[in-house]
Amino acid sequence: MSAPRLLVIQPDETDPLGPLGDWLSEAGAELDVRLPPQDSLPDGLDGYQGLVCLGGAMNAEEDSRHPWLAQVRRLLNRAAVDSFPTLAVCLGAQMLAVATGGRVERGSDGPEVGPSLVAKKDVAWTDPLFADLPLMQDVWQFHTDVIEQLPSGADLLASAPRYPHQAFRLNRCVYGIQFHIETTPEVVRNWADGAPETAAYGRERDFEDDRLAEVHADIAETWRPFAHRFVRLAAGELEPASDKRRTLPLA
Repeated sequence: MSAPRLLVIQPDETDPLGPLGDWLSEAGAELDVRLPPQDSLPDGLDGYQGLVCLGGAMNAEEDSRHPWLAQVRRLLNRAAVDSFPTLAVCLGAQMLAVATGGRVERGSDGPEVGPSLVAKKDVAWTDPLFADLPLMQDVWQFHTDVIEQLPSGADLLASAPRYPHQAFRLNRCVYGIQFHIETTPEVVRNWADGAPETAAYGRERDFEDDRLAEVHADIAETWRPFAHRFVRLAAGELEPASDKRRTLPLA
């Protein structure tokens, strides 16, 4: 397999690639990590075989404070229109939704914080990335905004009772996941220290060292093979989902 080159957009220095980067690299990917605004973003996706967009503390449309977010959304829109292999995580998923006609709002039932389980929907059982995941997947949640409305034509892949739009797919190979799979115990503790009002919606026990280690071991067991499959998808070795010939709005 030739090494696929992935553009990795890291919107917030507090949410690095972490284990997800290790899993992508060990599967053979070459990672070009950009942390705006310190790092410039490319105008397009030429020269890359995949796109990864991580999370952050800002709102998906908080352009007044972070004007470069508009460029991230344009890249995500371009990826979706072109069926370009993409994995968008938490804020990244919210920006992907907004960029393609969905809607993101403050969660009406408060922040979603801590270890959680999300459940596969029917369409996920035939998806190239989600099919081999267990019915219930371990994830970490830490967000106040939610994807209130999916873009037109999106396939819902995973859900939860409180906020249903947990994972979705657009145009065969463009994925958004509302939850985190890239965290470490240290990252989570830093988030809790930096946003105590949000962390208070979780259970104190879930931020203890032994519990964080247990949760992240479970996350790695589930999502490491998923990351390997994404690299195979970007490399052209894994066939995308079946073509439903849907169109998406241009930016």
